[in-house]
Amino acid sequence: MSTTDRAFTPRETVGELDRYIIGQDKAKRAVAVALRNRWRRQQVPEPLRDEIAPKNIIMIGPTGVGKTEIARRLAKLSRAPFVKVEASKFTEVGYVGRDVESMIRDLLEAAIQIVQAEEVEHVRVKAEERAEQRLLELLSRPTPDADAPPPPPAPPAFGPFVVGPGGQTQRAPTPKLPEAELDELRKQLRKGELDDREVELEVADQGNPFMTIFGNQGMEEMEVNLRDMLSQLPGFQGKTKQRRVKVPEARKLLEQQEAARLVDSDRVVREARKRTEQSGIVFLDEIDKVAGRQAGGGPDVSREGVQRDLLPIVEGSTVSTKHGPVKTDHILFIAAGAFHVSKVSDLIPELQGRFPIRVELESLEKGDFVRILTEPKNALTRQYEALLATEGVDLKLEESAIEAIATYAFEANQRAENIGARRLHTIMEALLEEISFSAPEKPPAAFVIDGDYVKSALDPILGDQELARYIL
Repeated sequence: MSTTDRAFTPRETVGELDRYIIGQDKAKRAVAVALRNRWRRQQVPEPLRDEIAPKNIIMIGPTGVGKTEIARRLAKLSRAPFVKVEASKFTEVGYVGRDVESMIRDLLEAAIQIVQAEEVEHVRVKAEERAEQRLLELLSRPTPDADAPPPPPAPPAFGPFVVGPGGQTQRAPTPKLPEAELDELRKQLRKGELDDREVELEVADQGNPFMTIFGNQGMEEMEVNLRDMLSQLPGFQGKTKQRRVKVPEARKLLEQQEAARLVDSDRVVREARKRTEQSGIVFLDEIDKVAGRQAGGGPDVSREGVQRDLLPIVEGSTVSTKHGPVKTDHILFIAAGAFHVSKVSDLIPELQGRFPIRVELESLEKGDFVRILTEPKNALTRQYEALLATEGVDLKLEESAIEAIATYAFEANQRAENIGARRLHTIMEALLEEISFSAPEKPPAAFVIDGDYVKSALDPILGDQELARYIL
């Protein structure tokens, strides 16, 4: 079993999700069981293990009720590679647009970033020691005098060698540094006494290349392969430039360079591919936008074609990437959609069969809005309090204010389009517009919002039907 798999019980998973997401218990239970089943599969003996396929999930519900947040928090909880894609961005092979295999390539890149960060953390101490030693060598070099004549041109070099007289090559000399000087510099460096000094570093050249490649949508892999091919040609490989930076920035750059040298990139790719295949999660949003079997014209011409292209990825196939083939047999797919116009039954039967678990998320009521504003660790009220605290404003929302905000959000969703919890963002922005605008000009003070203040700020907007339609 991968070291990143967390053996959370379904109850523990739901408890963690409850810290950020209000309600939607059915959806939480479904994803919690799916996560636990991945751990259970790893405990099954090898012959049968490969036969156990993940039970993919379709979440049905209006926008703003927590579909995306549930999948995102689940991936964070399990530290699994995760990618969110919109099904409406894909087009059938042969049309201009992204092909469905690109989401597996994106998933692998996400896994590589996770494994790379873990490996860098493992070698961090050693990288810091090496970076400090290199920084000391740079600091101990004599500072060039501005009035001194320019140095003679350097002899031609070939790699790490210098071409000497008669054409013989010799390794470039490395000056020996006195230990006493190094020890004194090390003490000053660790105390921060040298932070204002500048050093000259050799860093990778990230400037504009000689030839820029513009990749069309759907041609990501061709673009990447062409760049990799060009990077191996003489003149394109390992291009560097000199930069003068202050000591703190130089330390960070040197630590990154040393960590990159210490990390085995091949092992990172192998582990990332394994995690992608065994614990990857793909969140397919807006799946209802590609539902429908009637042939049409315009942008809907390839809806059924997209479904048929998705089918082999979901049921299990091998996708070619620049890091090697990736099998999708055990990747968990979580699809979501509002299904206002279409229904799940409008998907092609083969694709419906690959999503055996269907969960319907409930629309949010006034009580849910109150809980959303107060209970989660990242509640919207806490976010605004922290933002305004940077301006010296001690923002406090009384219970009557939170009740009023929840009431206005619920009414706005009833009158206009139901956008769920996202309505709270528009309500809070309209409510705090004045204090947000004038906070930098006022002295630090407390600002208490009660129910009457909310009514005075929002009643004129909600009372005007046309104005409410555009503002709230």
